[in-house]
Amino acid sequence: MLETRAVVVQTDKLTAQVVASQGNGCSACDGKGCGSGRLTQLFCSSPRQFKVNNRIHAGVGDEVIVSVPDGAVLRGIGLVYLLPMVLLFAGAALANGWATDAAQRDGYAAIGALSGLVAGFVLAKALSGRLRQPPYIARLVRE
Repeated sequence: MLETRAVVVQTDKLTAQVVASQGNGCSACDGKGCGSGRLTQLFCSSPRQFKVNNRIHAGVGDEVIVSVPDGAVLRGIGLVYLLPMVLLFAGAALANGWATDAAQRDGYAAIGALSGLVAGFVLAKALSGRLRQPPYIARLVRE
């Protein structure tokens, strides 16, 4: 499980809005590691806010641990990035094969690539509802 510290800033019956700590990374983020903590600080200067399940009934101001199940991030990355890219290339290759004249191939490939990309985003949006189901969503696990 991926876990990070956060502070609750707003609650309702079942969910809580939390602000995650900045610059989280592994223990090697002291400058000798991969540097992902530094990249996070560079590109994510504003506080990160998330809406999570609040099964522990945390209140505003409580410091909590937010947990994301194993594989949820990888599935999200595959859905958001990989699926549209695969359909982009598939659309370009398929449309390129439909061209009857060599001069038309680039145009067909461009239209096919754009169509595949749009189809990938639409399909990713349709499938993203599955990632909002209980096995894949973030939740508060302890204070």
